[in-house]
Amino acid sequence: MPVGAVEAHGPHLALSTDVVIADAMAEAAGERLMAQGWTALILPALDYTPAPFAAEFVGTISIRSETMTALLEDIASAIAGWGVEVLAIANAHLDPTHLGALYAARDRIHEQTSLRCVFPDVTRRRWASRLGEEFLSGACHAGRYETSIVLAADPTRVRDERDGLVANPASLSVAIRAGQTTFLEAGGPSAYFGDPAAASATEGAGWIAELGDILATAIDDPQNR
Repeated sequence: MPVGAVEAHGPHLALSTDVVIADAMAEAAGERLMAQGWTALILPALDYTPAPFAAEFVGTISIRSETMTALLEDIASAIAGWGVEVLAIANAHLDPTHLGALYAARDRIHEQTSLRCVFPDVTRRRWASRLGEEFLSGACHAGRYETSIVLAADPTRVRDERDGLVANPASLSVAIRAGQTTFLEAGGPSAYFGDPAAASATEGAGWIAELGDILATAIDDPQNR
C-alpha cells in the first residue's frame, strides 16, 4: 500500500509529491516480488496523513495520528480475509508524527489480525544509507532526492521554478533532534531542503529501483516479522 501525504513541497513540486514517490516505490517492489514468485497486489494510495511539520503552508492537509492509525487498522481488517499474508507499506512521508502513527498501526495490526505488516522506516540508517548523501544529511525534503524521483516518475509534476532554486543545506533530521516541530523552525521558509536544481530523471530512476528493493527486502527480513 503506497502511503504519502498532501503537504507543501517548495515552489516547484506538487502537494502530492510523497504519493508519487510511494506509488513508484510500490510498483518497483511489486515487480521484484512477482519475479521472486509472490503474487503482489498494489492498493490505491493513502493520500491524507499527519503532516504537522508543513501545516503552516497553505495546501498542506494534516490529519490526526489517531485517525491515521485507525484507518490502517480498518484497511488491514478488510483485507485479512483475502488470504493475504503480508501488508507491505510503501511509505514516502517522513514527518515524525506520521511515522509514529505507522508504528502504532503496525503493532495493532499484528495484535488484531493474521497479517504480517511490513514497514521499512527509511529514516533508519540501515535503509537511509542506501539512498544517497543528500538523504543521509537530512536536507532532503523536496530537494535533489525527491525532485529526481518525481522527474523520473511523473515529470509533469515538476515546475520550471526548480531550476533557479538555491540549495538549502538545513537538515530536518538535526532540527527534529533539537526539538523543532515545523519547516519554518527548521530553516525551510520555502518548504524545501536540499538542492532541487541538481535533480535528474536518471538519478530518480535509480532511487525508485532502490526503494523498490528496500521494500521487497524488508518483506523477507526476520526483523520485520
